[in-house]
Amino acid sequence: MLSNIGIPGLILILVLALIIFGPKKLPEIGRAVGQTLREFKKSARELTSDMTEDVQKDMKEAKDTTSK
Repeated sequence: MLSNIGIPGLILILVLALIIFGPKKLPEIGRAVGQTLREFKKSARELTSDMTEDVQKDMKEAKDTTSK
């Protein structure tokens, strides 16, 4: 979806953001968005690693059960 925006659309969005929020608020908004994305990525990584550990544990238990 974002790949269809193009350079003119991106410039338009940036100009509108500058008009709406002003030059003093934009850095604060950028920091907030960056922190939000960082937290989301961290949570996604933790969830993925937890799921991987659970699957590996279940596979090991299944293997141990079938070998008996």
